[in-house]
Amino acid sequence: GATDSGSSMITYAADSHTLYGALYHQAAADHSAGAMRRVVDWDTGKYRGDIPEIAHTYATIGNMNEHGLTIAESTWGGRHELEGTGTIDYGSLIYITLQRAKTAREAIDVMTKLVADYGYASEGESFSIADPNEVWVMEMIGKGKADKGAVWVARRVPEGYISGHANHARIHTFPLDDPETLYSPDVISFARSQGYFTGKDEDFDFSRAYAITDAGALRGCDARVWSYFNRFAPQGEMDKYLPWILEGKGEPMPLWVKPAEALTAKDLKWMMRDHFEGTPFDMTKDIGAGPFDSPYRWRPMNYTVDGQEYVHERAIATQQTGFSFVADMNKDRHDAMKGVLWFGVDDANTCVYVPVFNSTTTVPPSLSEETADLLTLNWDSMFWVNNWVANQAYNRYSQMIPDIRKVQGNLENAISLEVADAEKAISGMKNSEAEKYLQEIS
Repeated sequence: GATDSGSSMITYAADSHTLYGALYHQAAADHSAGAMRRVVDWDTGKYRGDIPEIAHTYATIGNMNEHGLTIAESTWGGRHELEGTGTIDYGSLIYITLQRAKTAREAIDVMTKLVADYGYASEGESFSIADPNEVWVMEMIGKGKADKGAVWVARRVPEGYISGHANHARIHTFPLDDPETLYSPDVISFARSQGYFTGKDEDFDFSRAYAITDAGALRGCDARVWSYFNRFAPQGEMDKYLPWILEGKGEPMPLWVKPAEALTAKDLKWMMRDHFEGTPFDMTKDIGAGPFDSPYRWRPMNYTVDGQEYVHERAIATQQTGFSFVADMNKDRHDAMKGVLWFGVDDANTCVYVPVFNSTTTVPPSLSEETADLLTLNWDSMFWVNNWVANQAYNRYSQMIPDIRKVQGNLENAISLEVADAEKAISGMKNSEAEKYLQEIS
């Protein structure tokens, strides 16, 4: 309801200093009785255990599966004593679920049963979960050594609204008897048992109970959501939440807002390139921008001068991104194209988003994990080409970014037109014919 096409959409950036940007793929498969699945931690590569496999698993391409279900996340850590001790880490939770669920509601059911049965191994996470009909935000944290499971709450984003999370828990109070709000039976009682909450059930605030609401969470995390909302909400509507971002005062920022106009996939691609431009946090305007108005700041984010501590802004677009995407799911498109995953590697600001589809079964060589890695430059790798362009731009940003924008814009506009033509071309095709047609485009 918030998009011009009636699509549901999710954006995501995998921000990691050590992640090579590539497109992951798992083929659909049938499994014999008694088959087991190895669980390997997505971040560390550590073997975590084995769980029973199901009879049939769906194909996945990136963070989307063959049915157009898409799942993404952001990590917020939360109370450190609640770090999970089970088998399923947050990355495995995503990719196992994509193999087992068709819809967003099914995904929530699969995810919560997986951590209940086999234990949750990570810290606090927010998940974006969407199919062609619905978008949900689910937040989850473990129970520490007390219990292998997790507590969680999930809310459906209302029609016509946009939501966002950026490494801080965003679900505050929530209705206890709403069919579009789901939660673990002990989400409140567990908080009471740990001393995190003492009020009435209806006043329970998930974020304040389980997350750490400090300056880093507000200025470094919620501020990015604020910038996203500020770009699309009616002008001036988000100003009243600046005290929350700056000082943690006043009303917490809402979980969702209504955009002033219907959004497009192109709007969201450009939002992923945001550095707070046009806001009080504009990174091209402060002293750190240097002579070439650069919106990039190297880590650490905090620094001290003459005994006074300062902080750099943390933008949506950042140099350490491995990959990012804009997922566009639409029930009215051909089955082979219900999901379009606009996929980019390295810094979203200078990448070119290219389309892969829910029916894509072969990873393009330029996006394959087998083509290169983080320490091996290869000009056949899209990650390395984009990384090279980005690193050139960082040095003389104001002079180089206009030229990059021309090429980037022309490429993305041409690719978008080709996808629109493909949608028309496959309208009468059988699934197998349409899948082959779209595979060639990818």
